[in-house]
Amino acid sequence: MDNWLEALPKADLHLHLDGCVKPATLLELAERRGYPLPADRPEDLLPFMQVDENCDSLKTYLEKFGFVLPLLQDAAALSRVAEETVEQSAARNCLYIEVRFAPALHTNEGMTPDDAIAAVLEGLKRGEAAYGVVARLIVICMRHQDEAINLPVIRAAIARRDQGVVAVDLAGDEASHPADQFRATFAAAIEAGIPITIHAGEAAGPFNVREAVEGLGATRIGHGIRLREDPELLDWIRDRRIPLELCPTSNVQTKAIASWDDYPIRSYYDAGVYVTVNTDNPTVSSTDMTRECEAIATRFGFAPHELADLMRGALLAAFAEPPVKERLLARFDELVERLMIDVSRED
Repeated sequence: MDNWLEALPKADLHLHLDGCVKPATLLELAERRGYPLPADRPEDLLPFMQVDENCDSLKTYLEKFGFVLPLLQDAAALSRVAEETVEQSAARNCLYIEVRFAPALHTNEGMTPDDAIAAVLEGLKRGEAAYGVVARLIVICMRHQDEAINLPVIRAAIARRDQGVVAVDLAGDEASHPADQFRATFAAAIEAGIPITIHAGEAAGPFNVREAVEGLGATRIGHGIRLREDPELLDWIRDRRIPLELCPTSNVQTKAIASWDDYPIRSYYDAGVYVTVNTDNPTVSSTDMTRECEAIATRFGFAPHELADLMRGALLAAFAEPPVKERLLARFDELVERLMIDVSRED
């Protein structure tokens, strides 16, 4: 099973840059800056960078990002971590990834949002060339920041749309900052026609999912795990074929769901809801795409053809340029055929 899971071609649509930092890299970045860290061995940094079974909420989970952010305030660091993110995804046989980050969180030492975006794009392109994974960028606005900060982020993303930026997003403390507070900000994205995916239905109820679609223009939903609390809305999302970017390990850790036994991916999939499986934050959650596939295979009985169907569905939901998506789908089908897996095709 493990060998087959490794060989399965994959796509990761929900992957945070600052959740991918390797401990060894953080040590080197700190040494370069003369920045003190509480440990000098990679393994000893893990408690500061990963959550454990005591994580009690999304807010607790998000605290791990504050540990790495001070060392991601220059172009070289961002570019390096972006390239290493592609490298890590290649090791799990990903054909395509969409990396996301919030540029406004990386401006503490003089970079502009555009500077930060350019640095990440440079690293992703290096990673593409070195490891053969197609990598695109999603630019995040943060819920705790106001329109004066978020609107320039949207505009910077739009300006880089033909250079690898494929969408914009809204993330952060969902419970404290409901989606309807950001209509004006995302109106600029709607007007520009750049795709939108919104974190919603993770740490707050399904009402945020409806607002993300109707008010903010989302065509994909980050997480959406709490949709089942509103069966009518769940049907509405299903009928419109709006993909959910589920992140099983992370969703359990952040207590978006009570436990693995209560995780609804099987019921969503069987009901025809468009679901994808993603890592969210490989370092923070101690996961990767193979582990995510293994988790739903062993816990919820996803068969090889169903896992392949999920991965193909992710490619169909990707924000990549149509010619790139067509090539990825053709490559995926070729690789899956070699694995002798039957996959239902909806394109």
